[in-house]
Amino acid sequence: MFFSKLGFLALSGVSAVLGANYSNPLEPKDGGDPSIVWHEGYWYFTATNYRDISVRRATTLEGLKTALPKTVWAPSAEFPSRQCNIWAPELHLVDGQWHIYFSAGGCDDDSIQQAQVLRGGESPWDNFGFYGTINAPAWSIDGTPLTINGQNYFVYSCFRDDTGENLQSLCIGKNSDILTIGEEHLLASPTEAWERNGQMPVNEGPFALYSKNRTFLSYSGSFCWDPSYSLGLLEYVGGDPLEQSSWVKTGPHFSQANGMYNTGHNSFFTSPDGTETWMAYHSSPNPAGSCGDRYANAKKIDFEADGFPILGEPIAKGVVLPGPAGEPQS
Repeated sequence: MFFSKLGFLALSGVSAVLGANYSNPLEPKDGGDPSIVWHEGYWYFTATNYRDISVRRATTLEGLKTALPKTVWAPSAEFPSRQCNIWAPELHLVDGQWHIYFSAGGCDDDSIQQAQVLRGGESPWDNFGFYGTINAPAWSIDGTPLTINGQNYFVYSCFRDDTGENLQSLCIGKNSDILTIGEEHLLASPTEAWERNGQMPVNEGPFALYSKNRTFLSYSGSFCWDPSYSLGLLEYVGGDPLEQSSWVKTGPHFSQANGMYNTGHNSFFTSPDGTETWMAYHSSPNPAGSCGDRYANAKKIDFEADGFPILGEPIAKGVVLPGPAGEPQS
């Protein structure tokens, strides 16, 4: 089983052809938890709309704004345990087939959310079918694959009471196959002040980033309704990836600015020519915060010389910028 490790490093000394101009937001309403990938001439986009899993495609980022969504999976009353609260879809290539990881649960307030997987074909535009529920214990949302030293892991947001508080934290398990992980291990808890804003402390929305032989997980801290919802980083520093001591937490690295609030739950993707690393993220123009209608945005990121990522600031609404290098001009 091979989880594709996206080549997130920009190549130095390469002359890149700038993409078509674009502006944010790419999606002004159903834009929470965005995932964007490039495959054979098209951008593919999915995000939380709470109703189903839909994918749209276009040859430019700007074109995603008007691309019609294609519903690839919809819940059924026949399966009440995954009928409601459909969150955080992510597109990933595994063993040559596209998969969508997402969260779903029942419709009751106390329902358990679990990590689910759809399996598609060789293109994100192919048909998807329900593949299964990952065997992570109890609450498991925002799940994402991670590969370290050739071993595959699954990282997700969980509830743990290791410190005497039942905190929404990050957990990790070792994969034996896509749907099966071993023992759950606590990876990180919301212990820093910036992770504890709003109604409850939260760590969620992890996503892997590989840079100059360094491995990072970005993640979101604080309650999603709070305007100060922000991104932090965990870096793997050696040892057993299942142990907290093998990771160093820093942050926040990406927070409210330029009229954008709730800046979080990101994913990373590469430009069509492979020379640039980009980030998809959501935000809200509401200074009071919102976890409902959210913008989906994209921005290029940079790196320190040693490979440490520089996420920068959220981009103001309507600012026109060049698109990813190698993208068609129209």
